[in-house]
Amino acid sequence: MPELKNGMHLYHGSYCEVTEPDLSKCARFKDFGQGFYLTSSKELAQSFAKISTSKAVGRGLIKQQRFGVVSTYVYEENPDLSIKDFPSAEVNWLHCVIGHRRNSYFLDVVHELRRYDFISGKIANDNTNAMIITYLDGLYGEVGSESADSICIGLLLPERLKDQFCFRTDKALKTLKFEGSERVWL
Repeated sequence: MPELKNGMHLYHGSYCEVTEPDLSKCARFKDFGQGFYLTSSKELAQSFAKISTSKAVGRGLIKQQRFGVVSTYVYEENPDLSIKDFPSAEVNWLHCVIGHRRNSYFLDVVHELRRYDFISGKIANDNTNAMIITYLDGLYGEVGSESADSICIGLLLPERLKDQFCFRTDKALKTLKFEGSERVWL
């Protein structure tokens, strides 16, 4: 997983351009909790832009639209940020993702992570949802057990997962400089 560095380009895929991220508009039950999510993979952001647009049209948030938007930012380092990094998809990462997606699991983990301005790690995307649901249903063993964790992580093929960066506070958002956007055709 790439380390976040000063001057690094990050991408956000959506149905609209996002020049000034607003945490109050960010969904709550995402992998690392409520925050503004970006990736270093432009291709992944393009995929998210298409998915986001289709979902927004389906929910009636926007009228028929044949393009998504990838907004580009440059990260400007701030040494005062409290940062939590999950360099690989391992047990602590899995418990973080599950705890944030389902608020009845790993409450201690979620509570501990509230103190961070920024969390980075692998993304549990739509391709991994089946494994996570199966894990939560207890089909790999008791949720949180060493064997269930091991089976789930192995099936997620962590070496194939892309990165994501979650900016969780206004202080963290101030490290992002909007650079521009481009349309991605559906």
